[in-house]
Amino acid sequence: MKPATDSTESALLNRIQTDVPVVEHPFAELGRKTGVSEGQVIQRLQSLKSAGIIRQISAIFDTRSLGYASSLVAARVDPSRVDEAAAAVSRHPGVSHNYLRNHTFNLWYTIAISPLSKLGLEKTVEILHRKSGAESTRLLPTLKLFKIGVKFDVGDESRPDDQDAPQYTETKRAADTSLTPTEIEFVRVMQRDVPLKPTPFVDYARELGVSVTELQVMHRRFLDTGKMRRFAAVLHHRKAGFSANAMGVWAVPGNDAEVDRVGESMAGFRAVSHCYKRPTYPDWPYNIFTMVHGKTQDECEKTLRAIADKTGIRDHSALYSTKEYKKVRVRYFTEEEEAWERQH
Repeated sequence: MKPATDSTESALLNRIQTDVPVVEHPFAELGRKTGVSEGQVIQRLQSLKSAGIIRQISAIFDTRSLGYASSLVAARVDPSRVDEAAAAVSRHPGVSHNYLRNHTFNLWYTIAISPLSKLGLEKTVEILHRKSGAESTRLLPTLKLFKIGVKFDVGDESRPDDQDAPQYTETKRAADTSLTPTEIEFVRVMQRDVPLKPTPFVDYARELGVSVTELQVMHRRFLDTGKMRRFAAVLHHRKAGFSANAMGVWAVPGNDAEVDRVGESMAGFRAVSHCYKRPTYPDWPYNIFTMVHGKTQDECEKTLRAIADKTGIRDHSALYSTKEYKKVRVRYFTEEEEAWERQH
């Protein structure tokens, strides 16, 4: 791991996880806010990307608000053939995350299906269930979003019980998910890893056939309607020093209002990057999911204990990823999606 070398680099990493300004000179603007020149910002970001700490800098869209159907999926696979099953699942272009976890439901993946799909979510997962040879597959779609937004504190100042108000919740999701052809092209361009050059958005605007001002207006509209969560950096969490992640799953009793109250409380923890309500099954009693990241497994456990102490929920499990099969950004409206459907 290449750690942040000084306070300026730490400030820059913390800043770009929240927002990269969509302006003519974004890196000059970041430089003004962190006390260095445009050239130094670009040089530092390039170094951090080369070291593998920064995964990508791009628009982070809300899958559902773009009209996509998506779900977390849990599969129980014979451990002797789990690698083969994972490979079959990972070949679907809409699968962005695919992990082996320490549970009888051992293969966990997320999948997003385009609004242009002829198969749809459930039929696609049925195909993946057969192709993977899973013994059981459970769809675990989001019933309510309490929090989404990964932000790692690279300054080593956080505590397990630190609170942080969620920046993106269910209330910000767009009700109207229809997109115009121009907006679809906007998504295709803005989801790319932004080039580290002085005026990347000038080039993006030229490619879309609009002015930079028109690009900014569209960007603001996507933010205001919840179709875009932010334009920002995503870090390789392990290379940024956060080598442990726990999917804390909780069996929260009570009616919907009571469950939602607990979910909102759990989402308030800074170390929780994702918090959702999901369906239960006879063989899966957990209805609240909290993703927790830490520099060590002990840090994750401390956060989960702090959550249990605050909420009083003791019926929970911590699922740790033991192998990463696939982790990429979701790419929207791609030819690969259409090709996979034609084959199946």
